[in-house]
Amino acid sequence: MEYEGYCVKCKKKQKIKDAKEVSMKGNRRAAKGKCPVCSTTMFRILGKK
Repeated sequence: MEYEGYCVKCKKKQKIKDAKEVSMKGNRRAAKGKCPVCSTTMFRILGKK
């Protein structure tokens, strides 16, 4: 699945490369991956499923 997140280094929204869905504390979902431009780690909190 493709997610879009904010890259802090590029200062704009990018599609998250190699995004994996992870579980946070309290059973919250999040997407974690890399920025396709600068390879910085990107993180996006997702809604409840």
